[in-house]
Amino acid sequence: MPRSSSPSSSDGKTDYALELQNFLAELSQNADRESVASEIEVLQSIYGDDAIRLWHPSVSNGKKSPIKNDGTIRYEVVLNFPSPHEDITLKILVSLPETYPKSSPPQLQLLSRYIGSYGAESGLFGSILRTYISVSGVEWSEDTVCVFDGLQNVLDRCVAWYEEKISAEKVGDLVRDDEKELASSSSGTRHVSPDRHEESIPAVEQASVLSDLPVGVRLYVAEPITDRKSAFVGRACRIHHPSEVPLVLAHLMSDRRIARAAHPIINAWRCQLDTVLHQDNDDDGETAAGGRLAHLLQILEVNNVLVVVTRYFGGIHLGPDRFKHINQAARNALDLGGFLDSAETRRNTGRLKKH
Repeated sequence: MPRSSSPSSSDGKTDYALELQNFLAELSQNADRESVASEIEVLQSIYGDDAIRLWHPSVSNGKKSPIKNDGTIRYEVVLNFPSPHEDITLKILVSLPETYPKSSPPQLQLLSRYIGSYGAESGLFGSILRTYISVSGVEWSEDTVCVFDGLQNVLDRCVAWYEEKISAEKVGDLVRDDEKELASSSSGTRHVSPDRHEESIPAVEQASVLSDLPVGVRLYVAEPITDRKSAFVGRACRIHHPSEVPLVLAHLMSDRRIARAAHPIINAWRCQLDTVLHQDNDDDGETAAGGRLAHLLQILEVNNVLVVVTRYFGGIHLGPDRFKHINQAARNALDLGGFLDSAETRRNTGRLKKH
């Protein structure tokens, strides 16, 4: 088994690229580990020569080696976040058992204690350790190298975790801004119109200059559903033509408090023109949420309606409960608008063509 030395540059510092090159040259001479050397070279070509370093934990006798006594190879990979967070980096320790890739998967470990300005949580460390044994991780097959797939999976999860942290911070800022506005306002309670055809905007979303709604379109806004600091706000309106959908969504996104939510405009819509049923949906970053709303409209047999749910992330993962709240927020808005019991929205005669 190769034992890598640590080449030094003229200033006495370790030349990590040269050290790795020498190590890979030795490793390639071992038929059982040739695939490992080849995989590391591929990772270098993807992430850059300086992105991979052999791992040298200090030991009591002063000697260092990237290979443990049990034959495990260890190296560190530095990953950069994609735009717009490319200034943030992750450090991942890759451990390859002696039997990898023939009969054992690798193991990944998060070395970074901070991601951006946020301290990494124990749950994130644990999920990364379980990358190859978790249903949300990467599938591993015998005799198949898979470090790249695991690193990309970790990067995606860390980016999602970081963006949720940012969203939670923004929600907190919005709440504090609203509290200040309400405290300084002479009318600290929101106005609720007796005519439910007028939009009733929750206090958390007031004080924005909005673009105009299409003529004849009226929004109904249900009371927010809150769970573990997250909030879900449902809205619904009747539409007369598919061209009205982007105008309504633009109206909502012109409200800065909606636009700054983690998922501002999760939506689904159905609109019947003559005998053709037009329909579409958008997850807005909350995977599968738009499709669930579309299914809700289908089973409720609601046509000529756009439903939108805004999700404010509170910093605590809700798991599958978030889909329950999204659907309930949408249903509440549909019920508030009278769309669930209006004969005009039910088209049960004849067979419709779906476009």
